[in-house]
Amino acid sequence: MKYLKFNLNTGVLALLFNLLFSNLSFAAGLLTPADGSLPALQIKQHDVNVIIEDGYAITEVEQIFYNPNAQDLEAIYTFPVPEKAAVAEFTIWIDGKPVTGEVLEKQQARQVYEQEKAAGREAGITEKDAYKTFDIHVSPVRAGQNTRIRFVYLQPAHVDTGIGRYVYPLEEGGVDEQKLAFWTANTDVMEAFSFKLTLRSDYPVEALRFPGQPSVTPQKNANGDWVVQLANSNVALQEGQKTTGNNPVFNLEKDLLIYWRHKEGLPGSVDMVTYKPENGKRGSFMLTLTPGDDLKPISEGSDWVFVLDISGSMQGKYATLADAVQKALEKMRSNDRFRIILFNNSVRELTSGYVNATPENVKHYSDKVAQVSPANGTNLYTGLVSALKHLDADRSSAIILVTDGVANVGETHQRKFIELLKKKDVRLFTFVMGNSANRPLLEAMTKVSNGFALSVSNSDDIVGKVLQAGNKMSHENLHGVKLSIKGHKKSNLKTSDLTPVSTGSLYRGQQLIVFGHYFGDGIADVKLTGKISGIKKEYQTQISFLPVDKRNPEIERLWAYASIESMMEEINSFGETADIKQAVTDIAMEYGLVSDYTSMVVMRDEMYDAYGIKRTNQQRLKIEYAAQQQRAQQPTVSHRVDKNRPMFQSSRPSFGSGGGAINIWMLLLLFPVLMLRRCQ
Repeated sequence: MKYLKFNLNTGVLALLFNLLFSNLSFAAGLLTPADGSLPALQIKQHDVNVIIEDGYAITEVEQIFYNPNAQDLEAIYTFPVPEKAAVAEFTIWIDGKPVTGEVLEKQQARQVYEQEKAAGREAGITEKDAYKTFDIHVSPVRAGQNTRIRFVYLQPAHVDTGIGRYVYPLEEGGVDEQKLAFWTANTDVMEAFSFKLTLRSDYPVEALRFPGQPSVTPQKNANGDWVVQLANSNVALQEGQKTTGNNPVFNLEKDLLIYWRHKEGLPGSVDMVTYKPENGKRGSFMLTLTPGDDLKPISEGSDWVFVLDISGSMQGKYATLADAVQKALEKMRSNDRFRIILFNNSVRELTSGYVNATPENVKHYSDKVAQVSPANGTNLYTGLVSALKHLDADRSSAIILVTDGVANVGETHQRKFIELLKKKDVRLFTFVMGNSANRPLLEAMTKVSNGFALSVSNSDDIVGKVLQAGNKMSHENLHGVKLSIKGHKKSNLKTSDLTPVSTGSLYRGQQLIVFGHYFGDGIADVKLTGKISGIKKEYQTQISFLPVDKRNPEIERLWAYASIESMMEEINSFGETADIKQAVTDIAMEYGLVSDYTSMVVMRDEMYDAYGIKRTNQQRLKIEYAAQQQRAQQPTVSHRVDKNRPMFQSSRPSFGSGGGAINIWMLLLLFPVLMLRRCQ
């Protein structure tokens, strides 16, 4: 295979990113019709508590809404869908007591909520708007009174090249034009805001960073846990007293982001977290493989195809884009070539095929790009079709796609994008830009092309994200990856329902996280196979599954959501079928998860019986909260399961262990990026 080598101009990179996203204004908050037909409610308090432990994060959000008006109103709170996150709890305080929600089929949940709202009884519903937002409706917020809610979501904790990353998403991506036209969002928190994150890691953490919050200093507590806290509040007011003044204590417009850095030189490892409530019952597991650093650095020259979105959504951003393209062209070597393709409703090419990166050509085409005026829609598909033409099989090629991935003109079906990529020997490397980007489409294209995806927030340390990408693209990858987990011949252990079913490729610094079920207990043989530059590679170990393990009941929900994501990918790519839709609905209802086909509804306790709704999620939450309280009283435990027979012989990679060079090209890799590498 042919690979690309990169160097970095970090100042221009940061400038591009910051300017490009300065125009997005829609964020998490209380929605009010844009025509002003209803008076605005207030977010009085907003408190966030995050626990990252045992390979996953639990985010708990409590809010108090206040109605300063003389009439009862419905509150509608929206927030972006966190990456790979499952909403597991929605609670409303009714008569001073918390009442938790239950998951129903989406249409039924909406019907129940509307009936309770019409009857004037307290009720709430949490719904998912595809990949974009979670929307919470609460009725009524009584005139002159407060309403208190809580929601909780779970997600795997992501570590890449020794760097962990957690995002509390607040900045909405601005991709839903109809929603933006109808609603305005009140993002102000008027009385008190707090954010606390506790990181409990069994691997040594050298540092924790909270970008954009210079007044906050992360601390280690007596237990060795890292803690970061942010708190803003007005003078304490008595419960129920009206908010004084118009100055908010916090604004919910920007993501809150935390990084942590593991100690260098840690071994490659296999870690496993399990949950099995009783011997003989089915158990669930989360297996995390962190490979050692045995992928060699490589580099070659290339052709570059710039595919630039000039649709109307790029207004206010395009001047920065044009400047970035010029700077990227200026950094080309004399033997490099480039093409420039523009797309909105239609597609046109500024260059007539590839042109050499001479100073004269760079100046000429940079000026042409700068003269373009963005307008009209986004025909992403046709832009990609044009980019995939006339590729030179003898040269490494890169297609740099500048867009948010939200196709709204021409072909928009995910299946067609998948079929298009399957026709070419391409690798798709995607930066999923901001919240509410079309992550399902971009990740599906990434997966089918055996590339990788990195999420990028406006609050990210951009240089760090670039370094992570550069580490991957400047090194070999393990491709054709397969994972096998089988009970040893003397064991009664069996595993099933693994997700993801297929892996594709593993790049430098990437972890492989797999969920599954197991029956029985004992020793399992684990084998990871693939190829590096066409040469077969195999890693093996043995791990032990316990007959009973009650420490982490949340693993059941994490398995369920990972399975739902896999099925939704199939629906998005190949169309909805009754069987798959029913499977998603059944799993979501069994495990109490909000999905595309299910919602979580809250009402007065006595009304659950009236509707014949079982309190299954209430029981699951009791088990989870009991386990969380017990874990909080215990020291951090190690989940490494291959100590006696290490699967990987070398240390895991980090930025201090030979990251390779990175180039100004990474300016544009901050957008969704389509990179091509031709197999020999």
